[in-house]
Amino acid sequence: MDLPETLELDPGRPVRATVFILHGLGADGTDFLPFADELDLNAVGPVRFVFPRAPVRPVTANGGARMRAWYDILAFGGGVEDEAGLRASIAQVHGLLEREVARGVPAERIVLGGFSQGCAITLGAGLRHGRRLAGLVGMSGHLPLSAATAGERHAANAATPVLLAHGSRDAMISLARGQAGRDAVAALGNPVQWHEYPMEHTVCLEELRDIERFLQRVLAAAGA
Repeated sequence: MDLPETLELDPGRPVRATVFILHGLGADGTDFLPFADELDLNAVGPVRFVFPRAPVRPVTANGGARMRAWYDILAFGGGVEDEAGLRASIAQVHGLLEREVARGVPAERIVLGGFSQGCAITLGAGLRHGRRLAGLVGMSGHLPLSAATAGERHAANAATPVLLAHGSRDAMISLARGQAGRDAVAALGNPVQWHEYPMEHTVCLEELRDIERFLQRVLAAAGA
């Protein structure tokens, strides 16, 4: 299986933890490079940031225009899902996680996160992964393949902490859709930390501070 291209910010010394951030539709791994600069994780130790790049594919809801996307969107607002595309990207992210473990970072020292489409893949891949992760971070997204999640999730991540954040004015992925994902993940038994912000389909500074505290907590809990 071919793995997605990645951009990396490496601390240049032995890594104590890794944070993956998956971008959204039509974006690129470079979009979240400033994300790493905004987070103070000095208490955790040297952290590697990995920014995977989704493949370029035609997106139906955008008139078939080709762009970076983790899966096809048939219509904005929900409805029929591109199950094949979702499952292919979930498998690729699992491959990236396994590669990171092979590089010497234990799974319990890895946080998987993403924005919008990247949030969907984060939840889809994280809950199904066969090794316990330190945490999952979902920004402005939803839970994909929700009807299948309870039956397919892996026991290894049954108690993995999850942070979900959403804008109350999000017109791309509605707040209600984000809340439905929150409720579904909580119903599985995962501890869910939920944050709403008065913003649209974007990321705000207050959100970054909440994510920073979450990362500090879950990576400290994973042990030094």
